[in-house]
Amino acid sequence: MPFRETAPSGAPIWFDLSSSDPERMRDFYAGVFGWTYEVSGDEFGNYVMFRHNGRDVAGLGAKQQPDQPDAWMIYLQTDDADATAVKVREAGGTVVMDPMDIADLGRFLIAADTSGALVAAWQPRQHQGTQIWNEDGAPFWVEMHATDYPAAVEFYKSAFAWDTEITGDSDDFRYTVQIADGVQVAGIMDAEFLPPGVPANWHFYLGCDDVDATVAKIVEHGGSVNMSPEDTPFGRLAGVADPGGAGFMLSSLSDWKNA
Repeated sequence: MPFRETAPSGAPIWFDLSSSDPERMRDFYAGVFGWTYEVSGDEFGNYVMFRHNGRDVAGLGAKQQPDQPDAWMIYLQTDDADATAVKVREAGGTVVMDPMDIADLGRFLIAADTSGALVAAWQPRQHQGTQIWNEDGAPFWVEMHATDYPAAVEFYKSAFAWDTEITGDSDDFRYTVQIADGVQVAGIMDAEFLPPGVPANWHFYLGCDDVDATVAKIVEHGGSVNMSPEDTPFGRLAGVADPGGAGFMLSSLSDWKNA
């Protein structure tokens, strides 16, 4: 469904970008995807709230460390950020940033899982997270590329109480999905294909009515292409990056809309 008021437990709930040039990035995403934005005051570090078709879709803030690469962060829903911090440690992960309140909007933490991939948790209060999904220019899928696949699956089952289902179990393709409210909402892929030195990482996909046209628009607005559009059993996919180098994926919507 395109609109969602609340996220299921443990499911992706929010996305935000840490950027070296927030002003340029807010114009980039507005120009490519038609997102509108509102800039908060100094008390929130001039954090940008992106909206798509009038619904909260993602956030944008200035990165805190100069040597930190521009990157998107994925947040998973939690009912209790403090309890999640305990579970992260018990599951073998690391709490990178202890739980903290963002005014009355919610409470969050940042963790590293057993593969070293960064992931955040959001305990919603007034801010309920991303509310538009599976539309052109809106989040469509979330995926973790694991360098230790069995350990990663166990970590998310333990730390975020994921219900899971194996959808691929061959030497060429090992994949586990999270099931929430009877729907697949996120995936973990065995990422043996990653080059040496490339860490485990999370990706998110934005839906597109026309992947090729969106890629062309991204390049026109100063972005780049990491993976050219190609047809796959999961639709037409492409890997791209914004002008700051933050990567994300694009996915065709036709298969979903025709399902």
